[in-house]
Amino acid sequence: MAPEVVVVGRQFTAPYQVDLMIVHKLMTMSGGNFGVTDANGNIMFKVKGKALSLRARRVLLDAAGNPIVSFQQKIMSMHSTWKVYRGDSNDSRDLIFTVKRSSLFQIKTQLYVFLASNTSKDNRDFKIKGSWSEKSCTISAGKSSTVIAQMHKKNSISNDLLGKDKFAVTVYPHVDYAFIVALVVILEEINGENKNNVMSTG
Repeated sequence: MAPEVVVVGRQFTAPYQVDLMIVHKLMTMSGGNFGVTDANGNIMFKVKGKALSLRARRVLLDAAGNPIVSFQQKIMSMHSTWKVYRGDSNDSRDLIFTVKRSSLFQIKTQLYVFLASNTSKDNRDFKIKGSWSEKSCTISAGKSSTVIAQMHKKNSISNDLLGKDKFAVTVYPHVDYAFIVALVVILEEINGENKNNVMSTG
């Protein structure tokens, strides 16, 4: 059995596997708006950029538009560090967790996640590993090989024509799926940095 994982809130856990579809609208001025649905196509979450800080600030909203968590990129960070806060806050007292690259240069994606309560930066709480380009990544707990969620690529001709990047995320039972969605958003942001830099200088 997968361990119980509650980071954002227990209301975002289920006693069964949760399958999510994430659609990234590539052709948007904000450069990073997501829609997250369940297996039946019902909207569960939305991700929006904040005005005047589109690359450095994101907010995860529920279906009704209420902020759940906010993402703030740490400026001048060598390891592409993102901090995640409760609601629409950026106050250190509302910090939930931090995500950063395991090393400066990477061929395959590997990110470490540290909960705000973790005072030892040598002991990660979660790890994200895999190939972002293939949308094939796993999220595991601690330093173990216990997988709590994984993502898979979903391609179609219509997606390509509409400029949408679509992929699936499988969240294991009793695992906080809002937390997993937040990790996937940060994963996309970090892996999109180099591409955005090339486009901006081209």
